[in-house]
Amino acid sequence: MSADLDGNLDDKLDSKVESKLESKLESKPDLAEITQALNSEKFGDRIKAINQLRTIDPAVAFQLIAPLCDDPNTRVRYAAVSQIATLGAQDPAIAYQLLSASLGDPEPDVQAAAADSLAALKLTDALDDLQELYETTPEWLVQMSIVACLGEMGDRRAFELLKSALSSDNSLIAVAAIGSLGELKDERAIPLLLPYADDPDWQIRHRLAQALGHFATRSEAIQCLQKLAQDPSPLVAETAQHYI
Repeated sequence: MSADLDGNLDDKLDSKVESKLESKLESKPDLAEITQALNSEKFGDRIKAINQLRTIDPAVAFQLIAPLCDDPNTRVRYAAVSQIATLGAQDPAIAYQLLSASLGDPEPDVQAAAADSLAALKLTDALDDLQELYETTPEWLVQMSIVACLGEMGDRRAFELLKSALSSDNSLIAVAAIGSLGELKDERAIPLLLPYADDPDWQIRHRLAQALGHFATRSEAIQCLQKLAQDPSPLVAETAQHYI
């Protein structure tokens, strides 16, 4: 009797699993459906379709998403520009054109997304455009995104901009600059970073420990990390200990 019940239970479980798999396969949109949704008058449909582009051939997805970087709806443009960070590798030259244009978008969120995508693709030709935007925008969010992305981009020509960002009145921008100077791995940053070991804000000291980890072969950085390893903040101390 027990064996029969166990067998029936296994059959039901197998049936449910098969049903769920079939449902997922049936619900997966095809290329025609995605293309139709991308051209829908409803911006919600367009955003959903942008997310569904992850399920198709990246080369095709890039061709489809490119026009949406100039969509009339801000949320659609933001979603499209953000996804160029991965799809743009299909054609870096076109991606550079799209993202450079998006740096001039009227919406700060889209500008910030463009900066992030340029960095993810390491399109260093955009450095001058990023610097100009940093110096002219009144939006701190855009400035912070630019500063944060320059470390990931890895172009040492960004050093002077990051150096100036350390002195920003906005602490979030300054913290981002500390992190990016570490990622940039330009040893000129070390004497600029060391004084932050005594900053009263533990978040700044934590970011400093992460940044100095990129210079862990230099004696000055090691000495500072040893000091931070005794920091009263457990997170700062743990991070510093990781690099020494």
